Amino acid sequence: MDKIIVKGAQEHNLKNIDVEIPRDKLVVITGVSGSGKSSLAFDTIYAEGERRYLESLSTYARQFLGEMKKPKVESIEGLSPAISIQQQSVHANPRSIVGTVTEIYDYFRLLWGTIGTPTCPECGKELTATTVDEIVNGILGMPEGEKIMILSPVVQGKKGTHQELFEELKSEGFVRVRVNGEVKMLDEPIDLDKNRKHNIDIVIDRAIVSSEKRTRIADSVELALKKSGGLVIILSVESGNEKLFSENFYCPVHQVSFGKIEPRMFSFNAPYGACPECSGLGEKMEFDPELLVISTRSLADGAIKTHPPTQQTWWSMWEALAQKYHFDLYTPFQELPEHVRQIILYGDEGEVEFHYRSSRMDVRSTSVYEGVIPNLKRRYFETTSPEMREWFESYMKSIPCPLCGGKRLRKESLAVKVAGHSIMDVTEMTIAKAWEFFQRLPEKLTPHQLMIVERVLKEIDKRLSFLVDVGVDYLSLDRKVSTLSGGEFQRTRLATQIGSGLMGVLYVLDEPTIGLHSRDTDKLIRTLEKLRDTGNTVIVVEHDEEMIARADWVIDIGPGAGIYGGEVIAEGAPAHIRRHPTSLTGQYLSGRKCVPVREKPREGNGNFITVKGAREHNLKNITVSFPLGKFVVVTGVSGSGKSTLVNDILFKALDKKLNGSREEPGDHDEVIGLAHIDKVIDIDQSPIGRTPRSNPATYTGVFTLIRDLFAALPESRMRGYAPGRFSFNVKGGRCEACQGDGVKRIEMHFLPDVYVPCEVCQGKRYNRETLQVLYKGKSIADVLDMTVDEAFEFFEAIPPLKRKLGILRDVGLGYIHLGQPATTLSGGEAQRIKLSKELSRVSTGRTLYILDEPTVGLHFDDVRKLLEVLQTLVDRGNTVVVIEHNMDVIKVADWIIDLGPEGGSGGGEVVFEGTPEEIQMCSASYTGRYLKKYLEDMKRCVDGE
Repeated sequence: MDKIIVKGAQEHNLKNIDVEIPRDKLVVITGVSGSGKSSLAFDTIYAEGERRYLESLSTYARQFLGEMKKPKVESIEGLSPAISIQQQSVHANPRSIVGTVTEIYDYFRLLWGTIGTPTCPECGKELTATTVDEIVNGILGMPEGEKIMILSPVVQGKKGTHQELFEELKSEGFVRVRVNGEVKMLDEPIDLDKNRKHNIDIVIDRAIVSSEKRTRIADSVELALKKSGGLVIILSVESGNEKLFSENFYCPVHQVSFGKIEPRMFSFNAPYGACPECSGLGEKMEFDPELLVISTRSLADGAIKTHPPTQQTWWSMWEALAQKYHFDLYTPFQELPEHVRQIILYGDEGEVEFHYRSSRMDVRSTSVYEGVIPNLKRRYFETTSPEMREWFESYMKSIPCPLCGGKRLRKESLAVKVAGHSIMDVTEMTIAKAWEFFQRLPEKLTPHQLMIVERVLKEIDKRLSFLVDVGVDYLSLDRKVSTLSGGEFQRTRLATQIGSGLMGVLYVLDEPTIGLHSRDTDKLIRTLEKLRDTGNTVIVVEHDEEMIARADWVIDIGPGAGIYGGEVIAEGAPAHIRRHPTSLTGQYLSGRKCVPVREKPREGNGNFITVKGAREHNLKNITVSFPLGKFVVVTGVSGSGKSTLVNDILFKALDKKLNGSREEPGDHDEVIGLAHIDKVIDIDQSPIGRTPRSNPATYTGVFTLIRDLFAALPESRMRGYAPGRFSFNVKGGRCEACQGDGVKRIEMHFLPDVYVPCEVCQGKRYNRETLQVLYKGKSIADVLDMTVDEAFEFFEAIPPLKRKLGILRDVGLGYIHLGQPATTLSGGEAQRIKLSKELSRVSTGRTLYILDEPTVGLHFDDVRKLLEVLQTLVDRGNTVVVIEHNMDVIKVADWIIDLGPEGGSGGGEVVFEGTPEEIQMCSASYTGRYLKKYLEDMKRCVDGE
């Protein structure tokens, strides 16, 4: 079949629609936000494809994988195995990096583990094979008469009981073994857990260091090397110190020896490769003096937040220190001598005599002063209370590991080089730089090395080139996955899928152009076309104009959002959509509708907030001024440093100064001009709540007004009902059978859990008595089930409610339900709900609003509505700073800050500052070039060309 035929789709707001999608084509599903695009693409087509695949597995397998419910659709024919590539980053694990999720780092480990050359971590000298004589000389260099054990490591980190090994060693005449650090006799039973990893060393000999016993020591070393395959451990019996000597690699100057070099040595998720200090995380949590100390206060006034002067023991200690080091406890902490501040925080090696009164007794003692930070560290590791641990962590911050410098691996692993680079040297490169490195690497390898790793290099090159193609070449391979945006994570996964080389697959993507500059969108579309040309069907939920224009087939869903959408307005080639008379998408594509350009940029209020010396990540010590009282757009190619400048430095610096936040801003000199604003608000796309109990009504405060209204009704007053009676989160008015959830979970064992409406309240959340209180014939449950548009008309006579609901309508959310669970809202919907909450507050006219790509998930028409709201904020005297690539947003800005010129290491500079008219004349700005082309294309459309 050459089509995917969907009949009777009714999932969510879809109105029993029929759709025919051509196979092996690039298909774009578009329409206004909330119209039903994702319901068709993900909740119907992809969900059914995945469900059918899982149904093909055995019942035994399904109990581990779970099953998806059948979507509300009559039938789907011509469906292929489906793969969904969405924006949600599922890797919150700090160990996940770009290199690991793309599997490139696994090939790195194989490369370094096979042809890597070890060097001495101390002197950098390349290590060569070590002879028995050199090992013996190293042993004889130990103090004369020292008792040692010569051990042969035969098992390293392997599971099993190892009983056969013990029997074999016993039959060979060995008497002792060291198991997991403990010496045991072989004639005694040794019971090991077969499911745990163990280390086993044969005790070859127990000797005393002496030149007279050189022959015996040499024979024992030779035997140890033979049994272990080239390794011997020399253990000092008295001190417990041990040294590993390798027959292969050894530095006689620093007595550094390497074991066998293998791929696991380069894994930061295993003890053989991970830095012992940070366990492979590359960072540690440490107590931060800046978070602990109020430097303008004295010790007597509570300078140390965690150790108030009312604690008698600490006050007595400080009194003794003040007497010993001659300082005043009433002097501000910042004015104390540096060495005194260090002693107070980190302790004193000498003893001090102190006394205090406790339980009606005078206590006198002499003790070593522990110090505030060592005291907190000890208590942090000793506590078993989650609450106390959380309290301690509020005074800590993450710093690079002091041992590995943030490189995650132990020093021996970092000392193995390929072409003069350690594995982390290359992992820290951007994808573009790493790709260049591997293009040149074959020239630096010997023919023998090249023969060994030829296939490995091909796999690395292929994966890196795919990542370059999808426009994430500015990312470094050691970048944590948890720090990627939804779009970056989706494109990274897309590159991995392309590398799999599958055919006949249905790929469903959710707005892959998110976070991409217009310059990079073309590369992404070419990648999707390549996926299509290899025999796959690619369905993309998208609003990007260029993506729609390059599609083979477009499906426009609408006409409105929510209950007003769910219908197929138009389908066909892009040219057909442009000409369609009722398609809202077509009207914007053809220029019949557009976001109007402002006649003249605002003058602003003449004040600025200036970030000086911004150096975080790839920013190159830049100074940027943000004019106040204007609509400011920060743009630039992907990875140019926009989010670093605005989110990591500007917002965090303002948030710390104005709101007392503990988050540290990125590296910079200073931010000046704070006196000109009184508030900073970051309106991001994070969820408004993490449970189904959170909803738009509760978040915006509408529900409080509704509950107050119901509590004021005569029926409620007669029954004595307070506003709490109408809350589904507390006992009293809610249905206790479902505890106010409205649904019950039924466990189905190997089938997925089923959620059914509560049989007592029928999904209404409240008990019968509460539902008997009616306002204009509607219960509290009926009100929660209303859309914003319906509620706006219903509460028209209640001014506070009408105002809040009107703002929700203004930001384009008239279609959502008041009681809609927060978990079902998209990131764009959550952001607009937050925006409406801010708009409902009384404005001071001195607020700075920061938004990061607010057009994500928005149709052309929704962008127009959003811009009207943002312009309203600026008209009130506020400042709006937006990070954005959308040309409709850029063209209406009062001021543009363009970063670049490239991404990653090639970015971090200010390319342009000025108005939309001026940037079009800037040849160095990619944004200017594309804005000029965009406006010219729009003019041609309007002129009928």
